Amino acid sequence: MLAPEVGQVSHEAGPNLLLPVLALRDQSLFPEASLALLVGLPQVKVVEAASRTGRRLLALAQKDASAAIPTARDLLGVGTIAELTEDLAAADGTHRIELDGIRRARVVDVIGNQVLIAEVEPIEDGDPGDEWGPAVESLARYLHSHPDLRAFLDERRRSGGPMAWVNLACQHLPIAASARQKLLESDASARCLKISRGLDALLRKEKGD
Repeated sequence: MLAPEVGQVSHEAGPNLLLPVLALRDQSLFPEASLALLVGLPQVKVVEAASRTGRRLLALAQKDASAAIPTARDLLGVGTIAELTEDLAAADGTHRIELDGIRRARVVDVIGNQVLIAEVEPIEDGDPGDEWGPAVESLARYLHSHPDLRAFLDERRRSGGPMAWVNLACQHLPIAASARQKLLESDASARCLKISRGLDALLRKEKGD
């Protein structure tokens, strides 16, 4: 069996990886999207660990957002391998960071104390098939009614592909954290189908139809 590689991530399928875990509260990071965060201790130690090992980490949502110092039992099983693209330290000890989502990953095991290290198995997103077209059309209809959101998403798009728009919609639209996590756990085709139906329903609700 191949040993996991610390901090090294490829876009191709390969062996399991070892990555420091950045716990997210009420958020999820999707591939081809970015996320800006303000982090303090102990999460700063995670950022420092990522900086020493290829600037890669695993962004993983917490089961319970109230857990101030989450343990392995407080974390969900599917997250996103991310690149640390910005790390600015403030005088008060906090860091403003920005993450770019690379690909989804499933947690195999978690070890550590102050800094959790996860062994992860990269997950292929699969082919969105014919589902991405209706999803992008639904997103276009929704953004037509929300021009400020359109500008916000455009700033955070990390790919020109249509799935980048779908993933951004999954990450930033006003839905429950649990629903967002279910979208992250779905493959590309299922994610497109769910976001297409969800956006049209959300738009109808907002318009009072």
